[in-house]
Amino acid sequence: MFDKKQKSYTDLLGKTNRIVEGTIIKGDIISHADFRLDGNLIGNFQSGGKIVIGPAGSVTGDIVCKNADIEGKFDGKIQVTEVLNVKSKASIHGEVTTGKLSVEPGADFSASCTMKTNVKNLIQNDGQQSQKKSE
Repeated sequence: MFDKKQKSYTDLLGKTNRIVEGTIIKGDIISHADFRLDGNLIGNFQSGGKIVIGPAGSVTGDIVCKNADIEGKFDGKIQVTEVLNVKSKASIHGEVTTGKLSVEPGADFSASCTMKTNVKNLIQNDGQQSQKKSE
């Protein structure tokens, strides 16, 4: 009667973790749900969802996530499996690997960028190639 599947992490994506302005975190964050950062993170961030770095937010470290909207400052390596949106007030320095990239006019995008359609497969399969067809 109540046989329902267990909630997967995608059900958590409607719930957003939040770090408010004025908060400084030194260390790594791992989250399956979406995340909004208006404070400062000095460390690495990993998520199966989306990260939003607000206008007052900053990250110094590495990010691995599904989607990202950056309006604040980022310095490091970022790996986004789907879409990276860089807003007009954003400042990005470092290395970017993404599936799709959107950069608004006025953004400071001083990074090397690699666009790959199979970034998702690389992250999920830990670097193993899985979509090669042999005929």
